Amino acid sequence: MASNPCTPNVAPRRGEIWTAYLEPGAKQRHWVLIVSLDARNLSGHAFTVLAVPFASRIAEAPSTLVLPPGETGLPGVSCLRGHFIMTLPKSQLIERTPRSLSASRMREVSAAIRRSFDPEAP
Repeated sequence: MASNPCTPNVAPRRGEIWTAYLEPGAKQRHWVLIVSLDARNLSGHAFTVLAVPFASRIAEAPSTLVLPPGETGLPGVSCLRGHFIMTLPKSQLIERTPRSLSASRMREVSAAIRRSFDPEAP
């Protein structure tokens, strides 16, 4: 990794769940799913990742995905809203949680993100 003193000691990887500050200077932590490709995540030249924040309020929509607590390790049922995808500076990542989503679940996440801007997406 590049010498960014605010970057976590461990590079984030696609499918990992992290706690993060969603805004610079924020005090409240949020859980996010890293969705950017590892080629970018591990690059010493990239100081941002693509992430989707988790929500505890379940919302039914084509671009959402409901995940059980056993899969995420989070305290309750969680909702990923693909339409809330964001670029997040690595410096705002705080801590990696012990769980990662499977490759098949990440394909579902990618499809939910696509459906947020393409109504024809599967």
